[in-house]
Amino acid sequence: MDIDKSDCLEIRVSDYAEIGSLQHWLNSTPNVKVLRVPGKASTGEQGALDTLAIVAGSSGMLTALRMIPEFLRSRRTGLSVSTVVKGKEFILNATNIDDVMPILERILDE
Repeated sequence: MDIDKSDCLEIRVSDYAEIGSLQHWLNSTPNVKVLRVPGKASTGEQGALDTLAIVAGSSGMLTALRMIPEFLRSRRTGLSVSTVVKGKEFILNATNIDDVMPILERILDE
């Protein structure tokens, strides 16, 4: 399935075993569709892991992003989630959530 990346957030989990749990967690967000999509291999790589694509309007994306801190806090220490928002990559983990979330919110509001 081809997805217009300008209409979605791409999300990767540092521990691939958690991708299904995160997808289930985010699917409870109203007006948000969470799809598991094949990852793209970088130059020199033979494959890539799936990523999650959050398809929603900006308010739905923001609501879904606001659910990630609680997901991270409910998991083991060291788990991180990376997301690409308007072409910029951000990594969220339990120790930097309070610093990174305001930046993401500001970018999505633009």
